[in-house]
Amino acid sequence: MKKFLVALLPLSVLVAVPLSGDTVVEEIIARVNNQIITRSDYQREQQQLKEEAQQQDPSHAEQMLAQGQKDVLRGLIDKQLLLDKGKDLGITADTELIKRLDEMRKQMKLETMDDLEKAAEAQGVSYEDFKQNLKTEIITQQVIQREVGSRINISKQEEQKFYDQHKSDLARPEAVRLSEILISTEKAGEDPQKIEEAKSKADAVLKEIRGGADFSGIAKKESQGPSAADGGDLGYFERGKLAKQLEELTFNMKKDQVSDVVRTKQGFVILKVTDHVSPGIPSLNDVEQRVQEAVYMQKLQPALREYLTKLREQAFVDIIKPGYVDTGASPNESKPVVTTAAKEANARQLKKRKKLGVF
Repeated sequence: MKKFLVALLPLSVLVAVPLSGDTVVEEIIARVNNQIITRSDYQREQQQLKEEAQQQDPSHAEQMLAQGQKDVLRGLIDKQLLLDKGKDLGITADTELIKRLDEMRKQMKLETMDDLEKAAEAQGVSYEDFKQNLKTEIITQQVIQREVGSRINISKQEEQKFYDQHKSDLARPEAVRLSEILISTEKAGEDPQKIEEAKSKADAVLKEIRGGADFSGIAKKESQGPSAADGGDLGYFERGKLAKQLEELTFNMKKDQVSDVVRTKQGFVILKVTDHVSPGIPSLNDVEQRVQEAVYMQKLQPALREYLTKLREQAFVDIIKPGYVDTGASPNESKPVVTTAAKEANARQLKKRKKLGVF
């Protein structure tokens, strides 16, 4: 079993003394290889967990929070292990980070990346922290996909078994998936000339589509609606979810059919039915991708836990602060070997901390 010689962290990592003379303590909860997990990290994770529970299911937020609280340290250690593995694999996420930020900029209809930074700060969000969190998410996702997800295989028998066991869950009402191209009249007001210009532009766009142009490409280029960046995709709508005028129109259309120009409060709209779902239990062929994704997620969680256990056994993980528990710990983890020199340094450090009144 691989052993590790432990060097004590310098006092400056543990204590910061501002000019006022007040002592600010940053408690270290755990070490993961050469990185530390602090009490502030732990508290931020708790707060995020609380916010996510409130967003997902406010009525059961307390139960969800109680369930997740016990695994907070495990999650922080998991994250650091994946980041370390990402570094070993040469995953920087720099290119993907720029791509994600640019997609956000386009979705928010901002001109520059500076505008995105200003928008974040206007909401009280540290732009640098936001970018770092997004980069961390990208790296961990890429490690999981490369090291775990790519090794998961799903057989036809597993697909069939899941389908048979979840038929009632797969039952669905009639629905249409729509894409739109919106030529807005918001700025036209009551000006009949500007409204007519918008109508003429919508007619020209429709003519281009009828001539064989790609709907999604035209939507990205010409649509003035919020879905433009997604090629006009609006998602699925069941009966009763659309305005009566649009429901009567779209539910009588077939898949891939494009509507005429429709006048709405927002402007002139061209709609395309990209999918028309019949009510009832779909065949396995119709929902195969959905079934594959569900089976994949079922297999991913235990496979990921096994992989993270393996990473723990190859790493140095030390829970420093009493009362904190890593619920993902393995009995085969290597334990630190503290040398005599390290013990003496630790005693000197403890004496110095007591003198400062830090415990």
